[in-house]
Amino acid sequence: MYPLKFRPILKSMVWGGEKIAPFKSISTDQHNIGESWELSGVKGNESVVANGEYAGRTITDLIKEFKDKLIGKSNYEKTGEQFPLLIKFIDAKQDLSIQVHPNDELAARRHNGSKGKTEMWYVVETDPGAHLMAGLKKSITPEEYVERVNNNTITDVLEDFSLQPGDVFFLPAGRIHSIGSGSFIAEIQQTSDITYRIYDFGRLGLDGKPRELHTELAKDAIDYKVYPDYKTSYQKDKNKENVLVDCNYFTTSLYDLDKEYDLDLKALDSFLIIICIEGGAVITDNEGHSETVRKGETVLIPASTEDVKVVPEGNVQFLTSYVK
Repeated sequence: MYPLKFRPILKSMVWGGEKIAPFKSISTDQHNIGESWELSGVKGNESVVANGEYAGRTITDLIKEFKDKLIGKSNYEKTGEQFPLLIKFIDAKQDLSIQVHPNDELAARRHNGSKGKTEMWYVVETDPGAHLMAGLKKSITPEEYVERVNNNTITDVLEDFSLQPGDVFFLPAGRIHSIGSGSFIAEIQQTSDITYRIYDFGRLGLDGKPRELHTELAKDAIDYKVYPDYKTSYQKDKNKENVLVDCNYFTTSLYDLDKEYDLDLKALDSFLIIICIEGGAVITDNEGHSETVRKGETVLIPASTEDVKVVPEGNVQFLTSYVK
């Protein structure tokens, strides 16, 4: 197999902005584009291949045919024909709702065996005043949580962060969060579309009606513990792998390259996702298949690939992610 590109799945959201289309160099008549699903195995939203001989086929079709050669033996044993990660770009012109996601156990029990949602954010671009909320800054009880939602004070107990490009946040299932206005973010998460919307600032949806809240469902999903820091610190070195998050669900790294770099994948029993966030590069696998990847593009490297050579076009920054 060869490096695979996919057609973006664009999602109009009441809080969406205007950055995604130009960031990805695409034209569209859609308005309020809040999300571009770059690579998805979510049922009903399976990504479709955009390049080469498999163009027009879904990621699910390819997993059925190639199995562990595409996603790795361990991944295939755990998730079968569903791709285990969901990759998005998110453009927040307004604050998103305050929300939380269930863990695997709760999601399986409530939602017919579904997976929970642990995720991470990498801040790609920001407008002046960009911010987000993540985690509790004050200990509250489940009862106080419900009271604060009802009296519109839930934001008073959430940590609020001013943002700069390159900021990273890890969000295990159960952590209350909200992407704030002015944020353009790359999101890497478990394959799950289960969200409990806690609070929506009283706004109306695209249909002109209030959006549904899941206050009671969220009550049992929230991690009420207060942690010392919710922002991820990391070392950023030029022309090296900079590991951002290493958890049971994904391992994500940042690369900032201005010279040729070899990604040795021989020991990796997994696919590798490359998400380009700045510049461009030519990537060539060990069988001689080449693809150009540029800012806003995402490429899937099959698990059968042993080596990828990255040749920057000047300078390139990209994220990689895989599942152990």
